[in-house]
Amino acid sequence: MFTLSHFDTPCPETVTDQILQLVVDNLTDISSVALPPSNPLFAIYQYAVGYEVHLYLQALDGTRGVNVELITAMDATDPDKVLGFVLYLPVKDNPQACGVAFMAVDASQRRRGIARTMLEELRKRCPHIELSCAVAKVPYFEALGFQVLGARGTQVLMNTHEHVTDGLIAVLDVAPIYRSNEVRQIHSYLLQRNGKRAMVDAEKQRDRHLDQLTAKVQAFLQQR
Repeated sequence: MFTLSHFDTPCPETVTDQILQLVVDNLTDISSVALPPSNPLFAIYQYAVGYEVHLYLQALDGTRGVNVELITAMDATDPDKVLGFVLYLPVKDNPQACGVAFMAVDASQRRRGIARTMLEELRKRCPHIELSCAVAKVPYFEALGFQVLGARGTQVLMNTHEHVTDGLIAVLDVAPIYRSNEVRQIHSYLLQRNGKRAMVDAEKQRDRHLDQLTAKVQAFLQQR
């Protein structure tokens, strides 16, 4: 069993830490890059996406000019344990609409209806929900009442309505994360460990991977 908690102010540090661990553990599933762990660049995206979520969680204090709210699923027998979360961004001037930024469920807790229940709770709060997902996950979200609207880069854009979410969704600028000293240090370490040729190959593999994901989305939409 599990219970749901809603946060529109900073959550406890223990909750934050567990959410960030879920992000790191489920990076391939929740990132639009969807890089496999076998790629040496995976460590960079683990840090960067994890830090991005960290910044969104900090933004719950209202000081970053970004509307952020959070729904967590907590273990009913261990109320301090996070089983899953949905981090979403309410639309400015439209309390009925939002965009899902990140969502994850602990791998050991899946097939228990946790994601479904969290999204149902979110829909009660914001009936007009927008999200993007991998092609393979489209049937799952369609079963929850989402409709395919088009493409968003390497993912399929879906919505609970037949049109995109009205209004503006403020998002954080993540470009500085990838230019940060931390990312440069991780890259330097990977370069030293793997060698220049391996890192160049890793970048080429990533680029091919992204091109393949984009093509897969376009082919999927053409077949609809």
